[in-house]
Amino acid sequence: MSGPDDAPRVTTLDNGLRIVTDPMASVESASLGVWVGVGTRNESPEVNGVAHLLEHMAFKGTKRRSALAIAEEIEAVGGHLNAYTSRENTAYYAKVLKEDVPLALDILADILQHSVLDPEELARERAVVLQEIGQAHDTPDDIIFDHFQATAFPDQPIGFPVLGSPDIVRSLSREAIAGYLGAHYGGPRMVLTAAGAVEHDRLVDLAGKAFSALPSVTESGLVPARYRGGDFREDRSLEQLHLIVGFEGVGYHDPDFYAESVLSTLLGGGMSSRLFQEIREKRGLVYTIHTFNSFYVDGGIFGVYAGTGPEDVRELIPVLCDEIVKVAEEASEAEVVRARAQLKASLLMGLESTMARAEQLGQQMLIYGRQITVDEVVAKLAAVDVEAVRRVARRLRRSPPTIAALGPVRALESYERIAERLQ
Repeated sequence: MSGPDDAPRVTTLDNGLRIVTDPMASVESASLGVWVGVGTRNESPEVNGVAHLLEHMAFKGTKRRSALAIAEEIEAVGGHLNAYTSRENTAYYAKVLKEDVPLALDILADILQHSVLDPEELARERAVVLQEIGQAHDTPDDIIFDHFQATAFPDQPIGFPVLGSPDIVRSLSREAIAGYLGAHYGGPRMVLTAAGAVEHDRLVDLAGKAFSALPSVTESGLVPARYRGGDFREDRSLEQLHLIVGFEGVGYHDPDFYAESVLSTLLGGGMSSRLFQEIREKRGLVYTIHTFNSFYVDGGIFGVYAGTGPEDVRELIPVLCDEIVKVAEEASEAEVVRARAQLKASLLMGLESTMARAEQLGQQMLIYGRQITVDEVVAKLAAVDVEAVRRVARRLRRSPPTIAALGPVRALESYERIAERLQ
């Protein structure tokens, strides 16, 4: 995403790897990373969790570096290295001082092309991931989102948990991980971005040499998203009921993308939002309530998360549903203006971070195949009016709802009754 400095430049290598730089003249550091356009959606049921386990294994040794050497080299220059896996992409990134960009690039290229996937390291890292899964299951306000996703998109990769299940992770072999890596980690599905104190031509020259071992053709394996909705409830002895109510949302390429973003902010995106004011401030029914959007290349999901006490859920549900219904008819000009301002401010504040800018560019290139300028985003936000927000609010409710609840669920109304309230 372009900012006040020089505009980003894009170069595509012969192997398909795209290189994008976003120079920032006022900083002494740089953030760079490789965004790979594959994630949990590219897994078959038998290997669910392989994308995330591969992300872990990338740091566990290459032909030139041990796991310890990778950590020591980046930290010896005061930098840091990290990664994450999502449903549609996987990212490997570093932040360093400007003089250490060549080192960071070399490490990233090394771990993505020459990881040895050592069996002993795999056994240890598999145990680490199993601990991560256990921790997630012990964190109700975390695992509830996995249950929500699986209920909205049942029996398909977009509904799979990113971490995978314990049984599958225990069974994932070195061959399965290497097969996933070889099938998906190729130049056309990868973007190298850098923001901050970087020189485009220099980075292209370095990357051309460092990424010479990438394959040029890769598989996609993307199963189309099919939203269904439904009901998930798990009774646990907890102090709070963790609840998500949601609907089918829009995708990145949908004309209502920006309208849904404004709606989400207006309805539950901050302390001035409708849900926060009505449900927390006026009634004291929750400590936390917020909306969220998950956008994908071919669809999306929109949800409201709330954590409430078992004695308050009977009052919460009617009020929550009422606010979701009312926003489609009562969203005001003042609310829309405020929500647009929040989104614009968040966008512009993100330009102050080298990592945020590098990530934005990586995501944009994977999703749209091009850079989206700040001016373009601001103009599209400004074009969202009250009618657009009301229209997308009505559109969301045309899909069957998805309900996910974890905790003392006995007082929660039936799925059918909640669905009726949302009509």
